[in-house]
Amino acid sequence: MSQAQTVVLEDNAEEVEIKIADKSAMRARYLAYGFIALVLLLTAALRFHLRNIPLERDEGEYAYAGQLMLQGIPPYQLAYNMKLPGTYAAYALIMAVFGQTTAGIHLGVMLVVLATIILVAILAWRFAGPVGAVAAAAAYGLLSASPYVLGFCGHATHFVVLPTVAALLLLLKAIEQRRSSMFFWSGILLGVAVLMKQPAAVFVIFAAFYFLRIQRQPINWKFLGKGLAFYFGGTALPFLLTCLLMWRAGVFSTFWFWTVDYASQYASNYGLISGAYFFSANVSPIVSSSLWILIIAGLGVIAVCCDRKSPEGSKFILGFLVFSFLAVCPDLAFRPHYFIVMIPVVSLLAGIAVSTGTRLLALTRKRALLYIPAVIFTLALATCFYKQRSFFLETDPMVASHKVYDQDPFPEAVLISDYLLAHVPANARIAVLGSEPEIYFYTHMHSATGYIYTYGLMEDQKYALQMQYQMIHEIEAARPEVLVFVNLYSSWDTGPNSSQLIYQWARQYIAEHYNVCGVVDVPMNRWNYRWGAAAKTFTPKAYSAVLVFTRKES
Repeated sequence: MSQAQTVVLEDNAEEVEIKIADKSAMRARYLAYGFIALVLLLTAALRFHLRNIPLERDEGEYAYAGQLMLQGIPPYQLAYNMKLPGTYAAYALIMAVFGQTTAGIHLGVMLVVLATIILVAILAWRFAGPVGAVAAAAAYGLLSASPYVLGFCGHATHFVVLPTVAALLLLLKAIEQRRSSMFFWSGILLGVAVLMKQPAAVFVIFAAFYFLRIQRQPINWKFLGKGLAFYFGGTALPFLLTCLLMWRAGVFSTFWFWTVDYASQYASNYGLISGAYFFSANVSPIVSSSLWILIIAGLGVIAVCCDRKSPEGSKFILGFLVFSFLAVCPDLAFRPHYFIVMIPVVSLLAGIAVSTGTRLLALTRKRALLYIPAVIFTLALATCFYKQRSFFLETDPMVASHKVYDQDPFPEAVLISDYLLAHVPANARIAVLGSEPEIYFYTHMHSATGYIYTYGLMEDQKYALQMQYQMIHEIEAARPEVLVFVNLYSSWDTGPNSSQLIYQWARQYIAEHYNVCGVVDVPMNRWNYRWGAAAKTFTPKAYSAVLVFTRKES
């Protein structure tokens, strides 16, 4: 055989190898697409099954504020809260599409979660290939529905995560392609995330820090300055537009007080000792329910730390982990749903661990071993699901709610609202003494006071007594036809330094102006609630009941 023929054969062999490799990569890509589609389908099925679980109080706040927005009433006019109005607008959009129902809201949240799964898979694909993308998608789908992070609810943290992951993907593209416009849109998305909930500002800092951290010598100051200018311009724009809209709506002073002045007081409510207690109490069940997934994510951290081929990728992932945890920490309350913002990076790390394990076993040239990481990860997912099966598979939404919120009146709020809808004029005003804004949403009645939560009135902060006086004044001025008194600690969170003024006023005011028409013990059953005349002779449980009153005829 001549030398020329040998060269031709070698070239042909290389072409065949390249074609085989291309076909193998394409097959792996389409297989990953299929598994990610399966994850989306299973996640949708699980969340569809849970769609009728009664709204909890945060959801009630967002739903009521969104409902008012659909009626043309701006935020902070009839409903006060320290959160920025992004989640209110998101709920308004969801209800405009799916209807003003519990199921409609949860279907909208389901779409938000499904979109986030896709973005997490894209992010994981970037760092861990198709195998890592599938694992990350599966981890996010299951962890984000867990009752231990209250993930089945439509919390603001779901709406923070979606634009945040999208923004970080755009940031990575902007750095690669050196396109200033992408920095701007990345900033816009992170600005939207902050509108959903203020702690998302941590991710604004992270993105800028990462961009600065990866600059190589000599630094291109023009590119750096232009990129940062576009980025910070984008992050500021959503908030500035929001301020303009609040000013145009005539509620800017109220908006500023609640989202800046009071929010700064709330953020300093808890010290390190209280924070350590809350962290221990809330993290323990989260870790217990998802232990094996978290262990695999921990292996992902080790894999990232040992990776010397992609230092920029390691900086991004480890920075994302650190700043995700910082986003949970601002007020040191460590509420379960705060941890939703950590699920994207935990899922990413789990995907990296599975991908790294698969790649290392591929070096053995034993095909059967390649499936071991995927099998172990699947078993971890199954174990996580099994530990939470009593909630995930519950067919009664009221029972499912009480499994998570044993001493909160969320199923009872549905019962109370149904009674009011049947017995009170649709245009009646209602005041809820307690933190149950879901009642406003269910009844479609306007609140007689902007204080849809009473937690702020009980906190040890300088505005507390002022808030109590204002709530009293607003209720007396509105003379609501219906008053609901929530006699539950979980709806007030009274502390040793809380002023008792609101309670003293309520006892006298209710006795003078209202008649009881409903009493519901919490948790309710078929025997422990009464309506109408029967409510007058029923003795409720102490500090575990909701009482409904209608105004006496003048």
